[in-house]
Amino acid sequence: MVDLIDEPVDVSTHGVFNWILLLTIFSVITVIGNYIGYGHPLADSFIGMGILALITLIGVWLERKLPLDISSIIYISLIGIFIAFPGVPTSETVLYYVSKVELLSIVTVFLAYVGIGMGKSWDEFKALGWKAIIVTMLVIASTYFGSAIVAHIVLVMTGVPA
Repeated sequence: MVDLIDEPVDVSTHGVFNWILLLTIFSVITVIGNYIGYGHPLADSFIGMGILALITLIGVWLERKLPLDISSIIYISLIGIFIAFPGVPTSETVLYYVSKVELLSIVTVFLAYVGIGMGKSWDEFKALGWKAIIVTMLVIASTYFGSAIVAHIVLVMTGVPA
């Protein structure tokens, strides 16, 4: 499987195959969790994850293929925004199927993958010491509270009862 943390993957046929394999495994596990946890139909969830995986694959490919120094997350975000933007012909379809995939299902699988990756380099993590654990906890908590505050502000501004 692809080691996303240590070294970038090339755009060769082998590299693209590894990305497709990784995204397929990730998608299948997410769809199963999505079905068990939230009761979304398997077919709809699988199509939604397929859309997300395809956007991811295209974004990673663009990062490695284009001569610009732009992160793949920028490409992925721009593609996702464009194909879901109101008025674009793909908008309704993309929004319908992607809405069938719960964020928590994706995050659970992602965190499991990160946990496995950390388990491989546990000695390196221990070498960082207790201060790294505190910083990690503060970053996670700050991100959570910051997101909650922004979400609350947006809900109040749009008139949705919070």
